[in-house]
Amino acid sequence: YLLYASGDFVKVHSVNTEETLRLLCGHADLVTGIQLNPHNHMQLYSSSLDGTIKLWDFMDGIPIKTFTVGSKLLALYALASAEDTVFVVIPKKGERDTFQLVSVKLTKGAGQDLEGKELSVVLDGVGASPKQIAFGREDSYVVSVKDVNLQVYFFKRKLLNRFSLSTAKTKGGDNRFSCVVCHPTEDCIATGHADGKIRLWRNFHHKKEYTYSALHWHHDTVMDLAYSLEGTRLLSGGVESVLVQWHNESSCQKDFLPRLGSPIECISMSSDGVLCCTLHTDNRITIINSNLRFSRCIQGLIKSRDVKTGLVVDPRTKALVLNGEPGHLQFYSLQSDQQLFSLDIVQRQYIHQAGLKQSDLVKVALSARGTWLATVEESEEVADPELQLKLWFYSEETQSFALNTRINTPHDNHITDMCFRDMDELGDDSLILVTTGRDCVFKVWVMVEDSDPEAHQSVSWSCDFVGSYHNYQATNCCFSEDGSLLAVSFEETVTVWDSLTWDLKCTFCHPPGNIRNICFGRLTCSKYLIGATDYGFLCCWNLLTCALEWSAHLNVVVLQPDPLSEHIAAVSWLSKESSLFVFKPSEPWPVYIQRNLCKEKILLAAFVPRDEPEMISSEKYLWLRKSQLFFLTDTQELMTLSTKSLEERLTPSSKQLAVEESLPVTPFSVLLGKHRRQQAQEDIDLGKPVVHNKQEQASPAVKELLHTPAHVLPSASFLCTIFINSLLISKENKSAEEVADEVEMESEKAEDDSDEEDVTAVEQEDTSHVELLGEMTCKLSKSQEKELRKIRKMDYSWISAF
Repeated sequence: YLLYASGDFVKVHSVNTEETLRLLCGHADLVTGIQLNPHNHMQLYSSSLDGTIKLWDFMDGIPIKTFTVGSKLLALYALASAEDTVFVVIPKKGERDTFQLVSVKLTKGAGQDLEGKELSVVLDGVGASPKQIAFGREDSYVVSVKDVNLQVYFFKRKLLNRFSLSTAKTKGGDNRFSCVVCHPTEDCIATGHADGKIRLWRNFHHKKEYTYSALHWHHDTVMDLAYSLEGTRLLSGGVESVLVQWHNESSCQKDFLPRLGSPIECISMSSDGVLCCTLHTDNRITIINSNLRFSRCIQGLIKSRDVKTGLVVDPRTKALVLNGEPGHLQFYSLQSDQQLFSLDIVQRQYIHQAGLKQSDLVKVALSARGTWLATVEESEEVADPELQLKLWFYSEETQSFALNTRINTPHDNHITDMCFRDMDELGDDSLILVTTGRDCVFKVWVMVEDSDPEAHQSVSWSCDFVGSYHNYQATNCCFSEDGSLLAVSFEETVTVWDSLTWDLKCTFCHPPGNIRNICFGRLTCSKYLIGATDYGFLCCWNLLTCALEWSAHLNVVVLQPDPLSEHIAAVSWLSKESSLFVFKPSEPWPVYIQRNLCKEKILLAAFVPRDEPEMISSEKYLWLRKSQLFFLTDTQELMTLSTKSLEERLTPSSKQLAVEESLPVTPFSVLLGKHRRQQAQEDIDLGKPVVHNKQEQASPAVKELLHTPAHVLPSASFLCTIFINSLLISKENKSAEEVADEVEMESEKAEDDSDEEDVTAVEQEDTSHVELLGEMTCKLSKSQEKELRKIRKMDYSWISAF
């Protein structure tokens, strides 16, 4: 299994089946460190910025303990030699950008939530990165690197040695430390540096007699280092996207695994030494065999430098489509959290060098059925960009997009927006593409049959109409739901055109401020057109009356309509926080407001249709029933709005361990259940009263005891009292037979008492029952109960023979 932190989750990935088996959720903020429990390798420690350390049974996805430290945790280390103690990096109180390595005593206790307040400072002035601290042979010392300083602290001797390198950058050299790792069996420290050098430190027990040797292949910063299990090999990685394997600490003996795609950030070795994996800057994990051969990779959402394409939803796979690697378009599956495939749009080699003007993908549009894809690529030249418009057709045979038409210089200046008109009822003839540009025109592109008999395809795309408005720059465009109208914004003005005749129908103007976003209403709100200006106004125009319906003072940066409902999501940016407003164009007040949605600026949003409408209990989230809303921030984080509260999402799995009837049953349970049903039916046929035991009701204590894995249960002495108490039957809940037997044992001499008094008492009791339950309950006198017991004790089994 490969375990890795992903946002506020920890994921358990099967190396063999290449699927995510478990999602460990419970942290309320970013997970910063994960470590296997050295004393139980079926358990995992995790630390988070939420200030907690959690102990998990990762195979069952169950949180066993939560230790609250109360300070942001930036790194985590668990040692075999230190039982009930872990080491974490925390910010130093009262000082900015200063961090400490501290040990945390994990207190023992019966509950699931415990305090971890016993902190002891081990090292001061450490780096915030987990790669800048390492523990030495047999955990006898700890090493920390920061800037040009190296610290070694020996636990037994309580001795701290400090070593410093020169700060002067000579001959292109840069001595700043970037990472550190310790040899598993020898007293040797390997450090990576900003100039690409690797230094091997020995004899560091003495301050003045230390020695080091250098290995050098990387031309830039060494991002991470890792020793093999036996310590004979050292692995290093950096911006070159090459994994280097050094043998016996020699510069002459080294192997390479090149072309790994993107810079290597982290390297991790498996506990048996058979596999290693590398984490890359493009959010990919590569699994590599010990003979330095590529095995497989896990590709998540690629962090692009700038998502210029926006968030587009693929109608075919419901995947998010956006910028990926330079010049590529990624199709990212939200369900599996993995990349489906990457499409090379620019089809040129990208050179990783600052200052070069290279072409990149800037605009994307997909037709409503996902059969056509339009892309725009342009060079980074500001004054005279090279533009290309490409149309791609989806091939069912190859299950990918194939290039159909390439149009050089479709506009004389940057293309600002692009959209398809796709009306299913009219077929492919209705398919139209519209592009808008800074050259003050919008262009309409249609499919035409190719007259060239030698052409590979039967259709191609060409320009059908060019429109403009008073020589203003065209900025946005969108089609109405039925495709009959096209709205194009020209700076401060919105124009509405007939998509059949291309006649200008009407214009809407709302100065001051250029139009930033426009969209049509849908379903019952299709008569409305919504626009947002860069001066902080949200406007709603009625297309039937050609008048402004309402406007609101709101600095909207994202305007996104839901394709399956009338709702429109507007995201505002004000006072360094993003807020969400959801509304229907027909009503001037929002149906949902979420202020301070996040501190980062939200740049893009997309509604993704659900496979099945979700059952939502909360009324304020009903607008999310058919679609799910996703956001992309300026820090390249993809977020979604959850319909569940924080408490519901963070409820530990152990509290939800109820036996479900839908679970697959074993042959033994089928046989046992059949036997019990037969026995119960026989008892009913023989006239025996069916008695329900308290044990059969399965109390929560017994359920949790029987259905929690044995290796995560507390000690038997702790469980014994709870278990015994759950089996005891309280005196208040006695069955009818027990009451009758007690009456018989206690009152043989009470038979002479008069029955009238009993009847009177029963009648008084009955009136109270009528008031409480609304129905009459009959109670027998003592003489009647005695007679009934005699009848019960008689054997009627002989009747079954007849």
